Amino acid sequence: MKNLNDAKRIVFKIGTNVLRNDEGEISLSRIYSFIEDIAKLYKQGKEVIIVTSGAVGLGSKKVKISSPDTLAVKQACAAIGQSHLMSIYEDGFEKYGIVTAQVLLTEEDFTHRVKYLNLSTVLNELLKLKTIPIINQNDCVSATELEEEAHGVYEVSFSDNDKLSALVASKLDADLLVILSDIDGLYTDNPKDNKDAEFISEVKEVTSDIEKLGSSASKGGRGGMKTKLQAAKVVTRSGGYVLIANGKAPQIIKKLFSGEAKHTLFLPTEKLQGKKRWIGFATNISGQIIVNDGAKKALIEQDKSLLPVGIVEVRGKFSKGDVVAILDSKGEEFARGIANYNLKDTKNIIGQPSDKILEILGHKNYDAVITKDNIVIL
Repeated sequence: MKNLNDAKRIVFKIGTNVLRNDEGEISLSRIYSFIEDIAKLYKQGKEVIIVTSGAVGLGSKKVKISSPDTLAVKQACAAIGQSHLMSIYEDGFEKYGIVTAQVLLTEEDFTHRVKYLNLSTVLNELLKLKTIPIINQNDCVSATELEEEAHGVYEVSFSDNDKLSALVASKLDADLLVILSDIDGLYTDNPKDNKDAEFISEVKEVTSDIEKLGSSASKGGRGGMKTKLQAAKVVTRSGGYVLIANGKAPQIIKKLFSGEAKHTLFLPTEKLQGKKRWIGFATNISGQIIVNDGAKKALIEQDKSLLPVGIVEVRGKFSKGDVVAILDSKGEEFARGIANYNLKDTKNIIGQPSDKILEILGHKNYDAVITKDNIVIL
């Protein structure tokens, strides 16, 4: 992609802090500026999807709650604010003759493979109908903020709209994900705390060193740079570009596509196939398998399956067919895969050769606990 205008299918992620002014009120002028510039891109033949935050913030303002402090209150505020949020987008785009479609998603829409595949069909159909899908996490019913399950190893596919926008962009093979935040892009340190922090205009790969540059969420938001870098990793490994820019800058979208605005651009590194994208990024993780150094080397360097002889420990609660995290001896996650055996059976064959599986369990599905075709190296 020589420049941003080459992108045909674009996902915009608009954060909570971008939607509000300094007093915490909804910034209608800014939202309508986004709508105007996105409408121009639409008129140029671009396919546009918007992932928007803001329902909880709008709802809490309506009922005069400064900071929702429990899950139930947050969910109630989301229910109150979502219709208001959608009406703003709907009314704004209607002035340009553009039809919008509301799509509310939870983690289950991604972690269940049939739902995940159907989601792609529905979103593609909405694009064929020349609509702009407006997507948000369904905070009113989502359980992603509940306490961790499965002895602390349970991990949901997404708990914020940064990751949600990345999953949508990945699933739809979007050319570009634009994340509008309250910062110009990625720095070597937090520029709000360190005046000497250097701006990074381009990232060729989201390495562990790059991920360390992430920080926690801004006041009023859920993500922060950490979740934006995680989102960038998902999209770039799916073959797309990611751009982070300051959504509070005047006419930011127009200036981005005319090459005038400051931003950080993340370049694609590879293109994982559909099933492996789902395994690596889109589904909940309900268990962990810790392997020895020999098994790690075989998985990474030799593209081998994970055999029981290479396993040293299992954690959590998982069934056959669930996606589990694969950790090394230092506790670092380096891969994910679909388990051929449940937790109990896997525990019983830890460290054993494959030809002992039938004798130990009384049944044998596979020689491997996870076959190589169902493993994604992270």
